[in-house]
Amino acid sequence: MSKYRSIAVIYGSDSSEWEVACRSGEFTASRIDEFKYDVYEIFARFGNWKLVAMRKANSMRQPFPEGAQPEVDKSDFSVMVLGEKIKFDFAYIMQHGAPGETGLLQGYLEMLGVPHSSCSAFVTTVAFDKFSCKSYLRTADFVKLAPDAFVRKGDDIEAFSKKAVEKLGLPLFVKPTNGGSSFGISKVEKAEELPEAIRFAFKEGDTVIVEAAIQCEHELTCAVYKDENGLQALPVIEIVSKHGWFDYEAKYNGFSQELCPAPIPDSLRDQIQAISKQIYKHLGCNGLVRMDYISAPDGIYFLEVNIIPGMTNASLVPKMVRTAGLSITDFLTTIIENA
Repeated sequence: MSKYRSIAVIYGSDSSEWEVACRSGEFTASRIDEFKYDVYEIFARFGNWKLVAMRKANSMRQPFPEGAQPEVDKSDFSVMVLGEKIKFDFAYIMQHGAPGETGLLQGYLEMLGVPHSSCSAFVTTVAFDKFSCKSYLRTADFVKLAPDAFVRKGDDIEAFSKKAVEKLGLPLFVKPTNGGSSFGISKVEKAEELPEAIRFAFKEGDTVIVEAAIQCEHELTCAVYKDENGLQALPVIEIVSKHGWFDYEAKYNGFSQELCPAPIPDSLRDQIQAISKQIYKHLGCNGLVRMDYISAPDGIYFLEVNIIPGMTNASLVPKMVRTAGLSITDFLTTIIENA
């Protein structure tokens, strides 16, 4: 017996990742068990929330044409469809970037008492911001962190850049603290390139983290989720980028290999899976979360947590799920029923 009946899949976002989020959301909605749940697809961007398609259990998907898409009533998270008021039992969040990965959407749902697929609002806020997340892990003894420096829009970029190079050396990675899909990220090889790379990152947000580049032996990623037996780690993937690092082109335009299962020693695989579970518990995560790492000669370095990992057919988590011998549909049911 399912805990929920009407599932709202929320996709789109207010960030540069909104189109990726649409692909993830549409894929997720299409794979949710058609016999167990009514599925409602909500496109949400800049406060405009519309029902773009629905699929009643045991029925065909019904899209709504533009101009005739019912508007979501945010006062109680419901929608009127053909004179019937639908109040959603559960929200499956597939928004990459704001507000789905910043904690705002989770906070809204939690205030209304609507169960959802993600971490709590607080954990989402902390985990999505790269500097905040690293700060929560600085005292952990089970993973390493690259040395870094933090800068906020309005600070003296030239002075900061000089100090950052003196402290961290070269090369450096420059990242918006609250972005994803590698938007705004640069690799800096020369000191004079750093101020411009920081300005580029500021296009995605008001805060930036500059990190020392770590000697990479393997770039690895692993996802963790809950089932009825507790925490489970999916197979590890190794990412081999043709660009030297996993930038937007490598992620979405075929300039990388994503090897699953990762061709690494069993001991390293086990270590990555164990660390992923520890980070999940340390941060207080919920639902499906993916962690990224670099394996270096002196240990394993944490890169970031993906609170809402990509869920297109070609995304990393579906590859992990298939390698584990699970069906995507059964996997999504597990996420929904154990969130």
